[in-house]
Amino acid sequence: MKKRLILLVIPLLLIVGFISYFQYKSDIFNVNADEQTAGQTIADDYYRKIVYAFVSSAENSSIDYQNQYAYIEDIQDGRGYTTGIIGFTSGTGDLLEVIKEYQTLKPDNNILESYIEPLEAVNGTDSHEGLGESFEKDWRQVGQTADMIQAQDNIVDTMYLNPAVTYAEKDHLSLLGQYIYYDALVVHGPGEDLESFNGIRKKALQNSNAPSEAGNEAEYLKAFLKARTKIMLQEEAHEDLSRIHFQEQLIDEGNYELELPVRWEMYGDAFRLGEEDVD
Repeated sequence: MKKRLILLVIPLLLIVGFISYFQYKSDIFNVNADEQTAGQTIADDYYRKIVYAFVSSAENSSIDYQNQYAYIEDIQDGRGYTTGIIGFTSGTGDLLEVIKEYQTLKPDNNILESYIEPLEAVNGTDSHEGLGESFEKDWRQVGQTADMIQAQDNIVDTMYLNPAVTYAEKDHLSLLGQYIYYDALVVHGPGEDLESFNGIRKKALQNSNAPSEAGNEAEYLKAFLKARTKIMLQEEAHEDLSRIHFQEQLIDEGNYELELPVRWEMYGDAFRLGEEDVD
């Protein structure tokens, strides 16, 4: 009887052992896959190019972001001059930070140095006082130089891109979530008030659980975009919600890893971004 029992138990133990082994191998595989994706952020060169192109389609009506550093225009949104790769403005202070950074990188023969004081004076307004046509001309002259490109990229990293990654990682969001946070920071700024990024994020977290709180990412990101939409509609310059619709499109497509190619419309213009555009 005991011998028969042993003969029955041994196959069962072997089966359990095989199941445990393959489960272990599966777990190891999944951990490695998670580690690979978890290490990627929009600060990496490849994904930076993608989100730069996405934002440029909204800010400059072009995915050719490399040629947008010299851009300058008053788009009549109450923020004075809008300039550069992401639309730094004279009225919100980030254009001032760019020129200060440029001064650090190019302390000698900097034709923009004389505009630091006027930019400090017009911060918080839409005034062109002390700026005007001479500033527009000088900005365009140095806009595509290596030092100015570096200055703009440095301020993008410090004020917008790195904070977007930090908040997205805290909320356990994908690359898509990082991009959505980044775009919101670019448009609304990193402040704590209801109209700024942190106010929008807090509102979204009140209405939906982030993945860090066992929530569904698609539901949370749509809650974030819903909260952001209310803020966008308060400004005439942002009443066109193309950039929101594009981000909703990416959510609906399940493109959490920002896989290319991507096709979208922005303010009535059609765009396509493929691998060949970010090589």
